Amino acid sequence: MDSLTPIPLPGTVRLAPGGGGLPRLLIANPQAEAEIYLMGAHCTHFQPRGQAPVLWLSPQSRFQTGTPIRGGVPLCWPWFGPHPSRTDLPAHGFARTATWQLAQAHTTPQGDTVIALTLASSPATLLLWPHPFRLTLVVTVGSALSIALTTENTGIQPFPFEDALHTYLAVADASRIDITGLSGVSYRDKVRGGEHGRQDTPLRIVGEVDRVYLDTTTAVTVSDPAGARALTVSKQGSSSTVVWNPGAAKAATMADLGAHAWPHLVCIETANALGNALTLPAGARHHTSMTVTCNPAPTPAGLS
Repeated sequence: MDSLTPIPLPGTVRLAPGGGGLPRLLIANPQAEAEIYLMGAHCTHFQPRGQAPVLWLSPQSRFQTGTPIRGGVPLCWPWFGPHPSRTDLPAHGFARTATWQLAQAHTTPQGDTVIALTLASSPATLLLWPHPFRLTLVVTVGSALSIALTTENTGIQPFPFEDALHTYLAVADASRIDITGLSGVSYRDKVRGGEHGRQDTPLRIVGEVDRVYLDTTTAVTVSDPAGARALTVSKQGSSSTVVWNPGAAKAATMADLGAHAWPHLVCIETANALGNALTLPAGARHHTSMTVTCNPAPTPAGLS
């Protein structure tokens, strides 16, 4: 048994080197295949049988210890975006570049594969964020992809935190997608310096988009006519939804993304951020989870 896998693995799971030699779990069951890196507990691939990949992963991503992977489902924790007071700390926290421990791997009676990974506070994390904690991430791979993040306060004082499951969805043409499920929701527009707005129509990508939608618990659907499918992200324990696409100009400035990548992705992030940041009492737990499902695109009215 490998030292990185202190528990037995079912036949649907194997440990193998990934990009840059980083350890990853490869999952292949009758319903889907997936890939999870131990660095960041980072799911980088999910593909239901007979379908195109649901997650987008940058061909330019750097697979290096301590460097975030671009694409898949990175974890933002315990802060979202830049640290509120320290510019020397990494954006989106440290969980996405930490090495997680494999705690569980099994197959359900329905044939889904379940992987659980954990990360606990240490002297190194306490230097970055002075609170004892324990994180558990559970990934369920079946006809849909479900990811659940549990934050536990193992200290004696409450702590504030933000979290996000920063899901990169693969689309055939971002300039033609419709994003629904946010009608009537207020947002902060980070492209416009945090300006407040309200979504009254389906969202379309016409340039850089970086919006934090607040006080919303509804599912979001990305209709991708060029890909002949619709991707739906449903969630629990989350009061914010973030929508991000860099657009052509910003993508060109990002070495791990590239100018030609933006039409192939859109991020629909399950989050608790900004005004929806959480405070967790001592000994308490919070669960943030999301499920991505893939369905054929609906046939327009009047067509068959």
